[in-house]
Amino acid sequence: MGYANAEFSSTESPRAVNRAFSKLLFFTILLLGQALMASTLDFIEVKGVKIPVIFEEEKRLPIVSMQLVFTGSGSIDEGKQIGLARVTAKMLNEGSLKRGSVGFADALDERAIQLSASAGNETFVIELGSLKEEFDRGLSLLREQLSEPNFTPKTLEKIKTMTLSDISRKEADFDTVASDELKAVLFEGTPMATPNIGTKASIGAIKLDDVTRFATSHFVLSNVLIVMGGDINVSDAKQKIESVLSILKVGKKGEERYYEPRKDPKESILKRPHTEQAYLYFGSPFAMREGDSEFYKARVAMFILGSSGFGSRLMEEIRVKRGLAYSAYSRLSVAKTNTYFSGYLQTKLESGDEAKKTVVEVIDTFVRNGVTQGELDQAKKFLLGSEPLRVETLSQRLGRTFSEYYSGKPLGSSVQELESIRNLSLDEVNDFIKRHNEITNLSYAIVTK
Repeated sequence: MGYANAEFSSTESPRAVNRAFSKLLFFTILLLGQALMASTLDFIEVKGVKIPVIFEEEKRLPIVSMQLVFTGSGSIDEGKQIGLARVTAKMLNEGSLKRGSVGFADALDERAIQLSASAGNETFVIELGSLKEEFDRGLSLLREQLSEPNFTPKTLEKIKTMTLSDISRKEADFDTVASDELKAVLFEGTPMATPNIGTKASIGAIKLDDVTRFATSHFVLSNVLIVMGGDINVSDAKQKIESVLSILKVGKKGEERYYEPRKDPKESILKRPHTEQAYLYFGSPFAMREGDSEFYKARVAMFILGSSGFGSRLMEEIRVKRGLAYSAYSRLSVAKTNTYFSGYLQTKLESGDEAKKTVVEVIDTFVRNGVTQGELDQAKKFLLGSEPLRVETLSQRLGRTFSEYYSGKPLGSSVQELESIRNLSLDEVNDFIKRHNEITNLSYAIVTK
């Protein structure tokens, strides 16, 4: 295509140079995407259930990895037993009844096999990875773990003790305290209002039957999708996937849920005598759902407002101009179960009110006046220029394809999103920002002395 010979004339305006450079970056990324983003979506059928398989063959290293992703199986599906999903994950990591915790860990270590479980808000993930030559051994251990997990009273007590200790440590981490309190304010009365680690009372109340019931009802074919890649062809991959999934029951598909953040602002102030700073967390609703066609506009707008670090509006006003905090940050969270805008900063105890007032001013001005052409150009340059770093590894590419599928977007939509960002005009982004004035309805969670 002749990109090596591309030149920019010094007589061109800076804006023209930026446009040309942005265009060059985009086409370079497009070619990289065609070369690297080879993850595909396929399906296999097990016991009459059609199961999605996201796959990519990658022969540069002799390794294979596989994730069993159980949707609708995270902390939002615990009911009143807060922390149960995470406890179940930690229980599963204790190995099998046959070998126990130590014996199972030894069996993994002697072959350098990695096998772990984790629970998020929406999903429960079991991940297996090893050298290609040891992958069959890893599959055997995974089947053993799923068939007879080390779910015993002794294991449960161990996990509960560890979890209670983690909760105690987090109580002294005022960033975590403020972050959790903001979610409690924004999502009051919903499962999103409680931390997925649980509370001391909820963890203490968990029984072995609860863990067994959670695992039995959620680790089922109706909930699972597979993310797999490495030095293996798709035919062999499907056979190995089937060998694991065949031990699972069909079960019942988890229910999809969505929780709206509060629209009327609320403030919660938590007094902690030992804090030396004020921790200010703020958040508001944002009228967008996962898979929204305008997400690329939100990505650019939020980058300029607060997610880009130095150079963002919040950082410039709060740290650079006024010296109120070492850092100030904001982000937009768009998930299947919730969407909300949030941010945070730490400041001196005596500067808390001024910092809060500045946050309000910055966000109000942002919504009212929008962004400048210079800010838009710089945001495009960074977002387009850094894209190759987001798809350079196998796990990143598999994760990208999973995200597209999970959010209901067509595969390859991330590349189209880049083109949309490249073509985004100042009027379009500012119109988008003005239409989302709901972010000015800020709620707060503040930890202070």
